[in-house]
Amino acid sequence: MAKPTGFLEYRRQLPACRPPRERIQDWQEFIVPLTPEGQKRQGARCMDCGVPFCHSGILLQGMVSGCPLNNLVPEWNELLYRGLWKEAAFRLLKTNAFPEFTGRVCPAPCEGSCTLGIHEPPVTVKANELAIVERAFRKGYALPGPPRNRTGKRVAVVGSGPAGLACAHYLNREGHGVTVYERDDRPGGLLMYGIPNMKLGKDIVMRRLEGMEAAGIRFQNSTEVGRDISARELCEGNDALVLCCGATRPRDLEVQGRNLEGIHFAVDFLKANTKSLLDAPGRGSSPISAAGKDVVVIGGGDTGTDCVATALRHGCKSVVQLEILPFPPRERLPENPWPQWPKTLKTDYGQEEAAAVFGRDPRIFSTATEKFCGNGSGEVREVHTVQVAWEKGPGGKYVPREIPGRGKVRSAQLVLLSMGFLGGEETLLQELGLKNPVGRGGYGTERQGIFVAGDMRRGQSLVVWALREGREAARACHDYLAGTA
Repeated sequence: MAKPTGFLEYRRQLPACRPPRERIQDWQEFIVPLTPEGQKRQGARCMDCGVPFCHSGILLQGMVSGCPLNNLVPEWNELLYRGLWKEAAFRLLKTNAFPEFTGRVCPAPCEGSCTLGIHEPPVTVKANELAIVERAFRKGYALPGPPRNRTGKRVAVVGSGPAGLACAHYLNREGHGVTVYERDDRPGGLLMYGIPNMKLGKDIVMRRLEGMEAAGIRFQNSTEVGRDISARELCEGNDALVLCCGATRPRDLEVQGRNLEGIHFAVDFLKANTKSLLDAPGRGSSPISAAGKDVVVIGGGDTGTDCVATALRHGCKSVVQLEILPFPPRERLPENPWPQWPKTLKTDYGQEEAAAVFGRDPRIFSTATEKFCGNGSGEVREVHTVQVAWEKGPGGKYVPREIPGRGKVRSAQLVLLSMGFLGGEETLLQELGLKNPVGRGGYGTERQGIFVAGDMRRGQSLVVWALREGREAARACHDYLAGTA
């Protein structure tokens, strides 16, 4: 146990953040880490609860409880408290290939199921994880080298997002030759182009990619399977194929005026911004700019928040974030008990920044979009919204109902649609003769030697789930290659 009385002696303390008005002036990460001694005290709060739920990784009421990677949280918290940083890193890396990513962008379901969280603020698991791995990078023991022996087997991984990277990492560790195919000009998938720089610095992503290349993994960028190279060629030139292509079809909003200029999918907005910053560091100018505009973000999730934060850094005139769901409770409700994921109000960095600039939280709850109106030249100028109430419908399921007379017209010269994704693109699956693999129980497909993982298999989900998927698909693929499947 870390410190028997640690959870009684020390209060939860998160790393500080640079002030919102300061950090929106640049694209740098804004977290200010605790001192090593301060982080050790946070490790001491882990209470050796006997049956820890923090690494359970189970679904309760449709939401994850505990870490899907089954991270050995109590073990590395104890090592952290005792100052055994290297041992803590090895314990962390035992289950998580890329804790530098999850330590930045994961919503921390481990903390939602922390036993201490029943009656006190939970252990700072996410911040502890990040502190351990960043020290490991500084000391030079975070990156694995090439495997001792090679099997002579070759595997093609299609897609270099978190699932593809995790899959490549574990297959390479087993000694297989791995080539990762990525249609974008840079590898990383959503880690590179879907999550903005201030939330996940691209130097952090490149650091890991360079380490993977040094370990023997090949990346073939600007290569779309099915266009630049056929799926048949991949199958013939490799002993196995793993599809990690993501859930890349964004959900659209089919309302009047949708075809007006100035209405974009959130993923296109974020990608264009990141690419401009990478292509011309310090001088980047995104082709989809929010500068001087009234911005309306439709969607209340993490990606919508990233759009709010990006629009602020562009210098938008105003920004609102429309959420069709009702205002969440500030504390757990009786029907949402521990260790379920707490469905409570959470204010993320983008909302904090918007409140600092404009004096209020940008989110507007229980609001649906009715139509878009233009200026006569084909450009969006207004978003017409209605207020909704959530009522039980047939079968007991809650559905939104419009409240008459509660409509509103909002000025907008830029609208960003951030309403999630519908699944993977089907072109490659059709070429391979595969049915849609989403929801399949295992990681194999109906074709021997072809596997699938990540959002392409389970649907839109968290980065931590993608890492779990990549790890388990690599295990299934290795068993096949080794003849033990």
